[in-house]
Amino acid sequence: VFDHFFFLAETSKEHDRILREMDRLSKKNNELLERNKLLERSANLTEFLGEDERPFVVAKIIGYDATQWSKVVFINRGTDHKVEKNLSVVTDAGVVGHVIHASLKSSKVLLITDSRSAVDSLFQETRKSGITVGTGEEICEMTFVPISAKVSIGDKVISSGLGGVFPKALMVGKVVNIVKQNQELFQVIKVAPSVNLSHLEEVVVLLPSKEEE
Repeated sequence: VFDHFFFLAETSKEHDRILREMDRLSKKNNELLERNKLLERSANLTEFLGEDERPFVVAKIIGYDATQWSKVVFINRGTDHKVEKNLSVVTDAGVVGHVIHASLKSSKVLLITDSRSAVDSLFQETRKSGITVGTGEEICEMTFVPISAKVSIGDKVISSGLGGVFPKALMVGKVVNIVKQNQELFQVIKVAPSVNLSHLEEVVVLLPSKEEE
């Protein structure tokens, strides 16, 4: 009886040990999977820069402040990493926003959907210009597009390079709605951002080039 009891006790200990080891290996495996996914996302983020020699830094999203009045995210890079106010923040899909405040280790980024945001823009095909402004919602609006300008659903909108914040030819979004009123001078154009701003994990901050420093 005693031998059987001790055998069961040892078996129970071994079972607990195996469970702990399995738990450790599972956590390790998850860590490796997340690390690989991070490397893949980082590669995708920077691959689109191609031959552009502009310096950049990859940052993680560490916080959101998305309310009815504010569309802001916080990143884990700051002045210690050469991040400063008014730098462009992008992903491989396009424009995210720009830095509005930088501390030593973190920064605050205003998303292009925020009502305070404005991106000087062009229609990629026709080269007609306008300004893409945030509405506080998920969709932006392109303003100051003449009523006579030819615009179609699906037209791509890119940054014009004017305004001193966003470099030229960054993808901003696509036209999803157009309203023309004959008595108005400008069209009302809705633009869906090319970046899914509600599912950001990492972004790229475009640092000043040597000519700009």
